[in-house]
Amino acid sequence: TFEKLLIANRGEIACRVIKTCKKMGIKTVAIHSDVDANAVHVKMADEAVCVGPAPTSKSYLNMDAIMEVIRKTRAQAVSLNVSICCSFLSSLSLQASEGVTFIGPDTHAIQAMGDKIESKLLAKNAKVNTIPGFDGVVKDADEAVRIAREIGYPVMIKASAGGGGKGMRIAWDDEETREGFRFSSQEAASSFGDDRLLIEKFIDNPRHIEIQVLADKHGNALWLNERECSIQRRNQKVVEEAPSTFLDPETRRAMGEQAVALAKAVKYSSAGTVEFLVDSSKNFYFLEMNTRLQVEHPVTECITGLDLVQEMIRVAKGYPLRHKQADIPINGWAVECRVYAEDPYKSFGLPSIGKLSQYQEPLHVPNVRVDSGIQQGSDISIYYDPMISKLITYGSNRAEALKRMEEALDNYVIRGVAHNISLLREVIIHPRFVQGDISTKFLPEVYPDGFKGHKLTDLERRQLLATAASLYVAEQLRSQRFLGTPRIPIAKSKRSSWELSVHLGDGIYPVAVSKDGSSFSVEVDGMKLNVTSEWNLASPLLSVTIDGTQRTIQRISRNASGETSIQFLGTVYKLQILTKVASELSKYMPEKAAEDTSSILRSPMPGTVVAVSVKPGDMVSEGQEICVIEAMKMQNSMIAAKTGKV
Repeated sequence: TFEKLLIANRGEIACRVIKTCKKMGIKTVAIHSDVDANAVHVKMADEAVCVGPAPTSKSYLNMDAIMEVIRKTRAQAVSLNVSICCSFLSSLSLQASEGVTFIGPDTHAIQAMGDKIESKLLAKNAKVNTIPGFDGVVKDADEAVRIAREIGYPVMIKASAGGGGKGMRIAWDDEETREGFRFSSQEAASSFGDDRLLIEKFIDNPRHIEIQVLADKHGNALWLNERECSIQRRNQKVVEEAPSTFLDPETRRAMGEQAVALAKAVKYSSAGTVEFLVDSSKNFYFLEMNTRLQVEHPVTECITGLDLVQEMIRVAKGYPLRHKQADIPINGWAVECRVYAEDPYKSFGLPSIGKLSQYQEPLHVPNVRVDSGIQQGSDISIYYDPMISKLITYGSNRAEALKRMEEALDNYVIRGVAHNISLLREVIIHPRFVQGDISTKFLPEVYPDGFKGHKLTDLERRQLLATAASLYVAEQLRSQRFLGTPRIPIAKSKRSSWELSVHLGDGIYPVAVSKDGSSFSVEVDGMKLNVTSEWNLASPLLSVTIDGTQRTIQRISRNASGETSIQFLGTVYKLQILTKVASELSKYMPEKAAEDTSSILRSPMPGTVVAVSVKPGDMVSEGQEICVIEAMKMQNSMIAAKTGKV
C-alpha cells in the first residue's frame, strides 16, 4: 500500500483512520493545533506536527501549513475528512506530480458534489429524483423572499458548500426567510469560506435515509445498503441505524441504483454517501452527496463486515473493488448514538465545555464499539465540535441491538461536562422509536415542551428511593470501619435499622431500612423492597438488584448535608437523604432566594460574540435580538427576556 499517510483531521475520525493504518502496516502522521497537542490522535500516530493555533481556519484548514508538513514528513498519501476548499484541491493536484496520493475521490467529483447547486443539476441529468426548488445562487434577502414565495412555504435555505447541518434554516414566512438568509450566509462563510445559498421546497415530516456507495478508478461502483438517520436536532443527526425499518427491498434497490448512477456520472472513486429525503409514501428525493467518510459509517461496517477506511486506501492505490453487488449482505442490525458534550435540557443540546474528570467507555458490554478521540483528562473546548464519541451496538436483530444500547448507555461514565446520554436513552426506549415510527420531526413531536428527562413510574420511583436509601446506609456503615475493622472497638456497631426521610422532586418520602447480610430490606410507600449489591462505593458504576430487577446506577455527587445525585435509567436525579430527626429540623433552615435574572442577558454557553444588535440607551421589547453568539460552528441569536432599556 503506502509507506506513510498524513491524516489532516482530528478527533474520533483521525483515530479511526490510524487504527486501520496500523492494521495495514502504514505509518501515520497526525497534524494538530496548539490546543490539541495532547489529543488522543496525536498520541496514536507515529509522527505529529503542529500546524497552527486553535481556530480551524488557522490550523486544520491551514492549507499552506499542511502542504509544508506533507513535504517535510515525505508522506505518500493524505487522508482528509473535512469540507475541502478548492485551493487545497489545487495544491493536492500539484502534489500529485510529486507522488502524493489523496485518499478520496478526485478533484472534479469533490467540487461537483461539494457544491449543492451543481450537484442538484448533475443529479437531475443522472435521472436521480430531486426536490423542487431554485437551482441558482440567491443574491440577497429580498430575492430569497421572492423565490420562497414562488416555491411556496415552507422552504429550506441552505449553504451551497455546506454540510453537517451548518448554514441551514427552515423558513415558514417572509420574516423567517430574511432572518434565515442572514444567519445561513454568515454560518456558511464562517464554516466553509463560501456564503452562497440555495432555496428549495421543505419536505415536511420526511425520513432522512442515506445510501453508502463505494467506487473504484476502474468504473466499478457498489451501494452498501442504507442508514436511517431521521433522529435529528438542528439538522444534525443524533441516532442512526442500519438497515432502516421503513425500506422494502424494491425501494432499497431503487435508491441504491440511483446513488450508484450519480457516483458514476461524476466518475466517483472512493467511499461516499448519497443522502435522500423519503416521504411517507416511500417517494425519495436526492438531498446531497458527501464526498467523505460519514460520522455514521460504523453501522454500515457492522452489517456488511467491510472496513471502509481500508477500502478507501485500496481504491486510492488503484486496486479494483474486491466485491460484487451480490456479495453485499445485511447481517444483523446496528445502532449508533452520537454522544455529545451538550445539555439536552436546553434546545435538545446546547454545547458544554470542560475537562473530562472521569471517563470510562462501556467496552465490557458485548458487541459494543466506541469510536472516540478523547480520554480521561481531555478538554472539550469551544473551538471544535462537542462530540465525545460514537457509541455503536450490534445484534442479530433490532431488538437485540437496542437492548445492548440501553445497557451500554447505562454503563458509560462521563464526568466533568454535561452530556446527552439521558436523551439518547429516552429516544431508544420510546414506543414510537421501538416501532420504527420516526421522522426528522421526532424530537419536537415527542417532546413539544423540550426534553425533561425520564418520567418515573411509581415502581421506578420506589426503586430509586430504595436504592438511594440503601446507598446512604452502606456509606454510614463503611464510615464506622477503618481498614476493615471498627474504628473504636468498644463502639456499638450492631445497629440494624434506620428511619430516613428522602426528598425527591417536590415529595418527601419516609423510608425504613433494615440490614440483612449484604442486602437491605427497604420499606417505601408501605411496600417492602429487597436491595442487593456488592456496595463497592469507590466504583463509578454500581450494579444493584431490586426485587430481582437488575439496574446499573451511577452516583454522580454527594455532600455532607445529605444531598446526592444519582444517574438512574439514564437521567440524573437530585435527592436529599436525611435521618428522621434531621428532616424535622430542616424546616428551620433558611432557603437561599433564587437570583432574578430577567433583566440580564446571560449566554447559555461559551462562544464568540459575532454581532451586537443594540447599544446602551436603546429600548428593546421582549423577544428582540440583542446579540449573536457563535459556539462550536453554530450561530445562535440571543433575545431579550423582557421589555426594557439597555
